[in-house]
Amino acid sequence: MKAGLEIHQQLNTKEKLFCSCPTIISDKVSKRIIRKLRGVAGETGEIDIAAQYETIKDKTIIYEFDPSYSCLVELDEEPPHLINEEALKIAIILAEYFNMYIPNVLQVMRKTVVDGSNTSGFQRTLLVGVDGKININGKEINIQTLCLEEDSARKIEEDESKIVYRLDRLGIPLIEIATGPDLNSPEEVKKVAEYIGLVLRLTGKVKRGLGTIRQDINISIPGGEKIEIKGAQELKLLPKIVELEIIRQKKLLEWQEEVKKRGIEEIKLIK
Repeated sequence: MKAGLEIHQQLNTKEKLFCSCPTIISDKVSKRIIRKLRGVAGETGEIDIAAQYETIKDKTIIYEFDPSYSCLVELDEEPPHLINEEALKIAIILAEYFNMYIPNVLQVMRKTVVDGSNTSGFQRTLLVGVDGKININGKEINIQTLCLEEDSARKIEEDESKIVYRLDRLGIPLIEIATGPDLNSPEEVKKVAEYIGLVLRLTGKVKRGLGTIRQDINISIPGGEKIEIKGAQELKLLPKIVELEIIRQKKLLEWQEEVKKRGIEEIKLIK
């Protein structure tokens, strides 16, 4: 098997990434706004497939908020302020620790997001470092990228016609660390996640508790496809998650062979 990790960790800064609102999670709600989001063509002239899919759903997006933790920046009614220097310094320190190449100019990029989790329809992110390495039990693990980005709004509820988000989490600084596909066992996935988590905590500048760190796992086996499992939070569950995905992919390959033996082709199924 091959696996890679994407670790997303909230930073415990005083202010959000692009405004001076506090980085708190709150149940206080005094206002609501209602919006519809739709996908539009980007620089390539094409509309993102995921954005098209979300547009077709035609869901109403309801945003809950209170001025104590959100402002016009979160509502996408005001341009972003200067980037949070405290968050940027933490990101650079981490990139240096992982022996990464840090570009001379860090540029804010935008990732299309049309599921409603960001009022602007995109997520702002900076690529801070590339091509780093760590050593786990004598084995070199590549750290491909380290990004600083804004966290998404917090989903409160969803049904067939609407999604309700709260803007307290939107804009909290978030570190994203992506490893190479260098992990070859469920236990190794856990060890690497544990090590990176320890490094993050040693900064003294990360949030703790459920939901403050999220791990995406990319897994593939010979003959199979790369599958991403998103949002794992419990470190101790990572090996089990990987083991079950390996079993699932192996079963799919077995069924694929059985289907081929029976002479069933994809084109016949489509017809």
